[in-house]
Amino acid sequence: MPSISFFEEDISFKLKNKAHVRQWITDTIQAEGFKLKELIYIFCSDNYLLQINQQYLDHDTYTDIITFDNSEGNDIVTGDIFISIERIRENAAKFNVPETTELHRVIIHGVLHLLGYKDKSAPDKQKMTEKEDFYLSKRTFIS
Repeated sequence: MPSISFFEEDISFKLKNKAHVRQWITDTIQAEGFKLKELIYIFCSDNYLLQINQQYLDHDTYTDIITFDNSEGNDIVTGDIFISIERIRENAAKFNVPETTELHRVIIHGVLHLLGYKDKSAPDKQKMTEKEDFYLSKRTFIS
């Protein structure tokens, strides 16, 4: 049975509208022609995510998200997505958007990576941003 779980590490944070967020993520995955098996979101601090970045990716920089693709099949989505709540708050202020919008953008950004979208080159980044904007517009909940 498909599942989407939310946890927190090293911070106190509770995601609002979990059922709606789960449905939105599932709808996004299905719209892209994939099937959900399991997604685990871990909301954490900057330092917690920095340690993961250093340990597993050999990067010594802060980031808002790290996505680990655990999928075994081409059309089955399984992964662990770590999100820094501190970085979400900073970026929301920097880009002058509500924190919830920035959080949802990053939540769906991780899913899009698991669906094969990249963001290293300018054209890939543009396509990723277009997809983020498209799926953000599909939210029937906002809070």
